[in-house]
Amino acid sequence: MKGMKTVFALILFAASAAAQIKNPVASALKDIFPNRQKNTVAAVETMPADKFTYKPSADQITFAHLVVHMIGANYMLCGNAAGLPAPTVEEPKDTDGKDKLVAALKASFKFCEDAIAKIDDSKLGEVSTGPDGTDYSRARFALGIASNWADHYAQVSMYLRLNGLTPPTTHK
Repeated sequence: MKGMKTVFALILFAASAAAQIKNPVASALKDIFPNRQKNTVAAVETMPADKFTYKPSADQITFAHLVVHMIGANYMLCGNAAGLPAPTVEEPKDTDGKDKLVAALKASFKFCEDAIAKIDDSKLGEVSTGPDGTDYSRARFALGIASNWADHYAQVSMYLRLNGLTPPTTHK
């Protein structure tokens, strides 16, 4: 019986080794990217242009500011995770109109798509400097990408719901 357990364990190990994914972090980001991009852009597009100045309370940011923040986060996180400089683009402003902010958001997601395609998991231990001047591993930036996309979509959805709008991923 002990010999059977050893054989079974070896079979499981071999199957596990054969099924391993090269660059699992980059692969996971590539897998989730299309839906995160589609859902976030669709949610931002759902908000009417005249509601981009909306903020839930005096202490919270406007919807436009949230979009500006998402754009900057995409460039910073995706660039640092891949070890790429963000492109020089016109910096979006809270006062920019919906069309301009949506276009800038789409461009930032395009940069992320290109950057994620270049992430090499073997380099995730390398260090990049964050916006606060602190050095972080590329792995931390890669994890930040995924968590930010989820957080940002949740925030956009909250703003939509507070305005009586249904987020695009809500199933009826």
